[in-house]
Amino acid sequence: MPAADRAPHFVRSLERGLAVIRAFDADHPELTLSEVARACGLPRAATRRFLLTLADLGYVRAGGRTFRLTPRVLELGYSYLSSFSLAQIAEPHLEQLVDRTRESSSLCVLDGDDIVYVARVPARRIMTAAITVGTRFPAYVTSVGRVILAHLPDEEIELRLARAELRPLTARTLVSVEPLRAELERVRRQGYAVVDQELEEGLRSVAAPVRDRDGEVVAAVNIPVQAGRTSLASIRRDLLPPLLETVAGIEADLGMSTGLSTGRGRAASPGTGTRRSSSSPRPPAPRP
Repeated sequence: MPAADRAPHFVRSLERGLAVIRAFDADHPELTLSEVARACGLPRAATRRFLLTLADLGYVRAGGRTFRLTPRVLELGYSYLSSFSLAQIAEPHLEQLVDRTRESSSLCVLDGDDIVYVARVPARRIMTAAITVGTRFPAYVTSVGRVILAHLPDEEIELRLARAELRPLTARTLVSVEPLRAELERVRRQGYAVVDQELEEGLRSVAAPVRDRDGEVVAAVNIPVQAGRTSLASIRRDLLPPLLETVAGIEADLGMSTGLSTGRGRAASPGTGTRRSSSSPRPPAPRP
């Protein structure tokens, strides 16, 4: 966050401490002091103090010249997930969808410019994408992300497109604003999104939005498949109808729940709430 945008209450040391934790990921589970400092853009001396403090608190373990996170960091995310009622409501529906389609399924929410997996039921099949609860991807390149983005207010979409860093993750990734804007408009009209090998070669995905009782899109459910064994026509014919039935079931349970935490203001950053008129019906599934 630029210094000029920081509020008077902003605690920069907390920002830096969290940056140190985020320096570690699946590709960099173990880092040296210099590597952490470089990843965070911090002086070595400050980085050392943060790492040693995190070690004293039990979030980091030192081993020789390297550091790695401990399982205790899971507590930071578990507090959110344990109170995220939408994930609890969705999980049995996801399980039924997986039993019905024999494909994995996940529930995702928008967090800044990323989508985050908050519930997942894997199929008994090896997929090339190693995805777990907490996994993040750029929203613009995923089916769940496009479904949520498409239902943002128009001015919000334009702001996001203006600041987006569109990178070609595969040869098929949409990296121009105009085609992406057109795709989001199509997704909004049809009520679902299909992404064909834009996030990863050989991986296709279909997603549909989940709305709360006020008609706001608060999450999305997807079904990822291997392109080599599932055609786009098959996705729309065989997977989309049960997917739409599943999100309808989640929405029905969501509507009957009182005092439910849907995640608005939790997973979503300020200004990422999604809106849709509650009187707008969900588009019917396409006929085979």
